[in-house]
Amino acid sequence: MPASPFDSAHLGKLFDTTEAARLFSDSAEIRAMLLVEGALAKVQGAAGVIPELSAAAIHRATLEIQLDPAGLAEATGQNGVPVPALVTAFRTLMQAPEHAQYLHWGATSQDILDTALMLRLRQVLALYDDGLEKTLAALAVLAESHAITPMAARTYGQHATPTSFGATVASWGWPLLTLLKELRQIRSDGLPVSLSGAAGTATELGADAPALRASLAQALGLSDPGRSWHNDRTPILQLAAWITRATTALGKMGEDLLLLTQSGLSEVRLGGAGGSSTMPQKQNPVAPSALVALSHHALGLNSTLQGAGLHRQQRDGAAWFTEWLSLPALCLSLSAALNHAQRLAETLAPNAEAMSETLDSAQGLLAAEALSFALTDRMSRPDAQSEVKVLCKQVMADGTHLRDAALARWPDLPAALFRSAAQMGQAPQEARAFATAVRAL
Repeated sequence: MPASPFDSAHLGKLFDTTEAARLFSDSAEIRAMLLVEGALAKVQGAAGVIPELSAAAIHRATLEIQLDPAGLAEATGQNGVPVPALVTAFRTLMQAPEHAQYLHWGATSQDILDTALMLRLRQVLALYDDGLEKTLAALAVLAESHAITPMAARTYGQHATPTSFGATVASWGWPLLTLLKELRQIRSDGLPVSLSGAAGTATELGADAPALRASLAQALGLSDPGRSWHNDRTPILQLAAWITRATTALGKMGEDLLLLTQSGLSEVRLGGAGGSSTMPQKQNPVAPSALVALSHHALGLNSTLQGAGLHRQQRDGAAWFTEWLSLPALCLSLSAALNHAQRLAETLAPNAEAMSETLDSAQGLLAAEALSFALTDRMSRPDAQSEVKVLCKQVMADGTHLRDAALARWPDLPAALFRSAAQMGQAPQEARAFATAVRAL
């Protein structure tokens, strides 16, 4: 198998990250670093830190010069960071040493790399926003359309009480709705710029380094953190945790769909299922399986990233490198999961007949809780529970129906007690409330 399925020629469509993949390419990283260097020169020129003429020349050159990523490889392997090679190559290609000498003035490699990362993550977050919104819109339609479609709820993998398919869909959507609201707050707050110099002290950035940092943030459309965050990886860790929660929420949807499409059950029909190489009858739940796999992958990557949050002293190369190994794959995991989830939400449909058969085959036992409460008008709650438990054992032993056994003992019980559609509680309201909340976005 390839080192990364995300950019594999034959596995890429199974874990399709759509537009996000290009944001983690070599060319995208170099372009982002050049944007940061150009903006830095421009604000330094305006502040009088470097000659304004040189600043304008550098800024213009960063928009025009093309750097070959392969040309940076040898020096990057030796230096452990691509910025020194980028600066050297840029100065050579600019062919204006009197101006190029002011490139990267007072900054450090981490300033450039971290800020360039924030520029790319800002675009990734916009893709997440779009994917979540479309997925939620499709789930809202599904939830509202099937708010009163009864199905068996399961706890501990066993039949519990009746619910509705719409409420089940809403249970997938509510966490995503919360996550989308959090994402929009993150985007509104802005991702932080980094400009602190070699050891975070901003010594060579001029007399008013904080104002310079604020100007750079404004020029790039980022936020000013008001401090150095070289060795405080909170911005990365918080974002990684959010990505992991989102991928996990989508994985929950995948887990449920895997169970609901099992042979002998098939309570849900998937819009696009996979075929087997040898068994013609198979319609494999590929997309739900991918959602579960991606959530497992994200959990592992996030664990690695959170552990790498322990940055020693003013800069920790090993912890920093760990971010480079983990964060892109984590971001792409959510992109691929959203792609699968959106298509599933737009194409899956409940098999209402199979859901009804499941309810009917349960011998009326899903009404046991409702029966125990109905009996409390004639006996204590503990006695009612005890009576119903004995009755359930009898029904399971002789293969009869709880309705018949209960009515034989208490003929005046309401018949609706044993109709699934009448025993869904707040499930229909949950489904409709979710749909309403999505429309209010």
